[in-house]
Formats: sequence, structure tokens, C-alpha cells
Amino acid sequence: MKPGKPESHLAMVRRARRINRELAEIYPYAHPELDFRNPFELLVATVLSAQTTDLRVNQTTPALFAAYPTPEDMAAAVPEELEELIRPTGFFRAKAKSLIGLSASIRDNFDGEVPGRLADLVTLPGVGRKTANVVLGNAFGVPGITVDTHFGRLVRRWKWTEQEDPEKVEAEIAAIFPKSEWTMLSHRVVFHGRRICHARRPACGACPIAPLCPSYGEGETDPEKARKLLKYEMGGQPGQRLSPPPDYPGRPAPALGAG
Repeated sequence: MKPGKPESHLAMVRRARRINRELAEIYPYAHPELDFRNPFELLVATVLSAQTTDLRVNQTTPALFAAYPTPEDMAAAVPEELEELIRPTGFFRAKAKSLIGLSASIRDNFDGEVPGRLADLVTLPGVGRKTANVVLGNAFGVPGITVDTHFGRLVRRWKWTEQEDPEKVEAEIAAIFPKSEWTMLSHRVVFHGRRICHARRPACGACPIAPLCPSYGEGETDPEKARKLLKYEMGGQPGQRLSPPPDYPGRPAPALGAG
């Protein structure tokens, strides 16, 4: 990045695509960090992930899905019993209401199967575009950009967009990248945000894409100090998933109560 000279839109697009290519080399194992075995489990886990960590969701869902393995089961749940199971994820009353509501809608309106279209998914209680894109991209193979807090923070830090509204961010980023890249781009950006480019103390001095970053220097630039800020497998720590993909290079996360 050359200081002082405004970057053209074309130059920004080229830089953005190069960052994506480099992130693909840094995180060839990037994946959704919620444990799931089917579209219903991913939908429920994504709803539960609001205002908490994927780790806490992953520690909570084994008991939840053992008790309510299908939409029919969850739609018939006693609210207080469901609330108790999901209590560790926070906001458990509101989340329980959404889970019972979306399960009933899947049962009554979609023959008990999670729908594979954005227009249908967003009709479910508690499901917005972000949640819908997570499910479409990772359970149905339909490309989508997931604008969570990490994604929005990094694409603004990289000057790909100045938008704050998630739908506007999604639209502007979608215009930069081929549709085939949308889902994996989302994973790579979120991985980088969790591991290196943190909100408060980005590890600039340990960042492989620092030469492409217009915000280099907002965080720690000393390489040794920056390396101490690295998280998850980059810092030798467990990831978010209890059951990560086979190619994940880090350690699985501990079960609830195991550490």
C-alpha cells in the first residue's frame, strides 16, 4: 500500500482478491466453526450462536440434539426444559422461543425439512440473512456471504467497504468476488479475524497479509509481541469445534465442564 495516494476502485478489487488468495493459502482448512451433522443442526446452532461463542454453542448442542433430534421433537418441546438445555448460550428464553417457532414452521410449512432457499429460510422465526447464508453455504452448497461481526470488522479495516449495515456490506463484497468464492471467503475472513486480526489488539507484526493491509499499525507491530497475541491453532490452542474436520491442524475444543 502506497501512503498518500488514493486507491482506485479497480486497485481495491485487485488487492481484495489477492488478500482472498493469500488467506486461502494461510487457512486451507477454513471451515464453519459450529459442529453439525445435518441442515437442522446447523440452523439451530447458528441461531444459538448469537451473542456467544461458537465454542459455547458446540459445548451445548450435544445434549440439545440428543433430546430434540428433529424439528418435530423441538417443536413439541416444553419451553422451560429447552431453556435449561440452552442456558449456557445466553438469552436462552428468546432463543428457545425462536427454536420452537422455527421448528414448528419447518414441520408445518416445509414437510419437516429445512428449506434450501434464502426466501424460505428468512420466513422462519429468528432467522435473518446471516443465519440463512450460513445454512445455505455450509449445508446446501449454495454460495453466500456471511456478514458477522468479524467479517464486517475486517472488510472495513481492509477498506473493501465503508458500509455498516450487514446487507449493504454483503452486497458490496458480493460485487468484488465471484459467486463461487463467497462461502469460503466468509470462512477465511472470519478465521483471520479470530486468529490474527483481533478487534482490540490485532497482531499486525505476525500477519502474513500485512503488506496488503491499509490499516497496518493499528495493532502490535513487533513480531515477537504480536506472536503472543495469536489465538487458536495459530497460538497452539484448541479451536472452537469439539468435532473439527479431519484436516484441521489444531486440537479439538473440550466438552462442557472439561476445561
